[in-house]
Amino acid sequence: METIQAFVKLGKHLTDFCEKCYSNDGNLDADFNEVVTRAGQMNGWFTKDNILHALAQWGALLTEENLTDWLSHYPIKRTTSPKTVGIVMAGNIPLVGFHDFLCVLLSGNNVLAKLSSSDKVLLPYLSNYLIQQEPSLATRIKFTEGKMEGFDAVIATGSNNTSRYFEYYFGKKPNIIRKNRNSVAILTGKESTEELTALGEDIFRYYGLGCRNVSKIYVPKGYDFEPFFNAIFSYKDIVDQHKYANNYDYNKAVYLMSNFKILDNGFLILKEDDGQASPISVLFYAYYDAEETLEQELNAQEEQIQCIVSKKGGIGFGETQKPKLHDYADGVDTMEFLLKL
Repeated sequence: METIQAFVKLGKHLTDFCEKCYSNDGNLDADFNEVVTRAGQMNGWFTKDNILHALAQWGALLTEENLTDWLSHYPIKRTTSPKTVGIVMAGNIPLVGFHDFLCVLLSGNNVLAKLSSSDKVLLPYLSNYLIQQEPSLATRIKFTEGKMEGFDAVIATGSNNTSRYFEYYFGKKPNIIRKNRNSVAILTGKESTEELTALGEDIFRYYGLGCRNVSKIYVPKGYDFEPFFNAIFSYKDIVDQHKYANNYDYNKAVYLMSNFKILDNGFLILKEDDGQASPISVLFYAYYDAEETLEQELNAQEEQIQCIVSKKGGIGFGETQKPKLHDYADGVDTMEFLLKL
């Protein structure tokens, strides 16, 4: 219960900070503001807007009601022999490993975290805040920069390439090893302008770097892309970010020199492609004849897909970057795994 209350206080802290930032309130937490600034300086993809979005989402999730409801589905008991769980964190979007961190601590186990070099600032700050609220957590949270040792289980997130190394080093221990995944959207041509604009959030948030970002859309034969381009025009300023602009210019040049047929609106390139993982600034698309056939195709590729945005039973437009506490990466119940150690 003490640990839950520490996270509840953290949630309120995050919410208060973000509300002040969005309202241009000058009375900000100076230390926290400096942490956000340093995180952005260390990783050019971590703009203040994207960091605040991640913090605001966690602030909204870390309420007593949400945490209690989520945990009520698990047989959590106090343990006198907690396990040490190593967490190898990715760094593609801000605080991408926070859910694993949360699960380990609330399951009664101890965290041994290896941070990504791309995201080394935010989680240590939040951990220190938690320890201030609940000092007993000081012995349950450890960060390591060297070789991970002394762990009983591992949760590791990386690419398809790094997953092979993870399996080699960690395969003898209980583990969750995650690989590359991407998200897709199924369009029918009957979407409203509001839905297509919201889809822009799924595509562009975090510059498309997250596994929950839509990297490919499926459209019916004869689909008119003009309403889609019109609806996402409000995201045009994304090309002002130099790292994104460099990717856009590079990919456009490569496709044009290769004589690939592309659609382009000045900040997003659409390319017909069988793949799922599109490069930054590129959105793949594919045509489908029948929804039933497409469903079978996506089912066959389920290990490559994180989210499916759709009007019919999928995640709602604009909702991929707002996961709930029970939305586990790769569909693997992290809390259940931890409670069985």
